[in-house]
This record gives sequence, structure tokens and C-alpha cells, in this order.
Amino acid sequence: MTTEHPTITRFREDHRRRGGAGDIVILPDSVHTAALAAEALGCEVGAIASSLLFDADGSPALILTSGAHRVDTAKVAARLGVTKLKRATPDFVREHTGQVIGGVSPIGHPAAVPTYLDSWLRRYDVVWAAAGHPAAVFSTTYDELVTMTGAPTIEVE
Repeated sequence: MTTEHPTITRFREDHRRRGGAGDIVILPDSVHTAALAAEALGCEVGAIASSLLFDADGSPALILTSGAHRVDTAKVAARLGVTKLKRATPDFVREHTGQVIGGVSPIGHPAAVPTYLDSWLRRYDVVWAAAGHPAAVFSTTYDELVTMTGAPTIEVE
């Protein structure tokens, strides 16, 4: 019998509590890029919701962006009203999410993290996002992500 990783269990419990309806899938290998996740799931790379944690003037900001996009940090910083938005260090990510880079989920964090949703994701009927571990993903919809996270929509490019 295999034991589920604690970050996946924490995600699964929060997902259920928030009324998540999608499937949680454990892939055979870690999928550290949107392209690898899309290949493993048989979907377009744009349907992958990459969870990117940024350091926004010392505070966390989680951007759920389409795997087809790169976040323009200067534009997003201006939209969020912060001086600088920079990639978070692995320690900063773990401190604020309890998860590791490559497995950061939109939910299941020790404390609330301000979250923003790339408007591009609404183009897809099914969106896939990390489920708390680099090898775990879950299916969802744009509307369900909004409901579960309370995230406002932003343009990231």
C-alpha cells in the first residue's frame, strides 16, 4: 500500500471542502512544465493553469496563468499596485504555500495567499492545475477556480 504525499492529502481535503468537482490525477512522473503536463494529459498547453508564486514587495502573490503565457512582471506589478514583482525563491514558495515549485496548487495553503487568474483560461472548458505536488494535477473549470480561490481576473501579458 502506498501512502499519499501529505501535500496532496492537504490539497484533496481543501478541494473537497471548497466543493471542487474535478478529478485529482497522480501522474507517473513529475511534470515541471506546462508543456510536459499538457503532453501527459493530452490537452493544449493553454489549458494548463500554471501556479506561479511571486514576491510582491515582500508579500506573496499567486498568479494562475495559462501555460501558453509568460507573466509580464512589470505590467502585472503595475496592475497589482506593487513596486516590483519577482519570482519567489523556493524557500519563499514553501513558506507561503507549504508546497514546492512545480506543485503549487491554487488552494490548500497554510494561510490565504492573494491569488489572481489569467483571463485567457476562460477559453477552455477544462483547465488542469497542480494539486499540491509536482506529479499531481486536478481538472477544474475557469468558473470553479474563481469560486474556489476568490481570484480576480487579470491580464498577465
